[in-house]
Amino acid sequence: MRCPPTGRCIAGVQSGQMTPHSGADGARDRAARRAVTLFPLLVLAAGALGLAGPSLFAGWTGGVPYLLGCVMFCMGLTMTPLDFQGVVKRPWAVVLGLVAHYVIMPGLGWLVAHALSLPPALAAGVILVGCAPSGTASNVVTYLARGDVALSVSVATVSTVLAPLITPPLTLLLAGEYLPVDAGAMVGDILKTVLLPVIAGVLVRLAAGRHVDRVLPAMPWLSSVAVAAIVAAVVSGSADAIKSAALTVILAVVLHNGLGLALGYGAGRLFGLGAPASRAMSFEVGMQNSGLAASLATAHFSPMAALPAAVFSVWHNVSGALVAAWMAHRARRADALEAAASTGGTAPAA
Repeated sequence: MRCPPTGRCIAGVQSGQMTPHSGADGARDRAARRAVTLFPLLVLAAGALGLAGPSLFAGWTGGVPYLLGCVMFCMGLTMTPLDFQGVVKRPWAVVLGLVAHYVIMPGLGWLVAHALSLPPALAAGVILVGCAPSGTASNVVTYLARGDVALSVSVATVSTVLAPLITPPLTLLLAGEYLPVDAGAMVGDILKTVLLPVIAGVLVRLAAGRHVDRVLPAMPWLSSVAVAAIVAAVVSGSADAIKSAALTVILAVVLHNGLGLALGYGAGRLFGLGAPASRAMSFEVGMQNSGLAASLATAHFSPMAALPAAVFSVWHNVSGALVAAWMAHRARRADALEAAASTGGTAPAA
């Protein structure tokens, strides 16, 4: 079972082996909602602390890659071969998800940067967020939205594995006009902070599965603390600049994320994936691994360039939860109408 590192562990939903929301799902729903509620609150608190007391986190930026490595190692610990079965069973849907993710979000990042005439550092930061792989909370939000969890897991997993090959050249292509981009060095950083920790986690899980299972419940919270520490370090590194650019960054992030969610869903419907798979596509496109973007921006650009990733870390979890609740409501309504039509009864009021 994939039990991703931001608290999106949904017991019993194994890469689509069990249909979400069938049977006794109340406990899983509550756990998922708690995760998508507490995680952004923790990150928001860390950002506020970094802004109010930047001296408390002096020197923390050097530890950002190690914190991200911790997050990705936790992700690896939660992965099993089941996570890759969806790629074999439905390669077309997974490929569509990957193409949509790595075309829509980078393109939107570039468009938003140009439309808002962002300063070079912020523009590069927004584009870098768009070039990152799928976000670490997308699976649980897909579950809450009554979406295709198996497809969500497959796209998130493969987009993360392919990030060293895709994220650097995309960033060079789209952000190179704003700031110098060393794509080769970026490849090395992604290998060290993303791919190698994930592989290490998978190997540890395979070698010591029983022992790892005992500590899996702690993985979401360990990862959440690490992401919060990344945000605190990033915000404290550019606290003064944030106060003058906060509204611009928030607007850029809301536009980027909102359009990504909408276009991801639209891409799924356009290519006939059906409603549950299209809901999964929405979150796999619109939610980004902002921890990776923050780490790369800090290492290759500046703390200011990492600010969009820090804001994205909070916002995409909030927006994802809200959109998931709306999608789930529509799905329940559609199910009720279908049931009423089949029995000749009347559907309950919305």
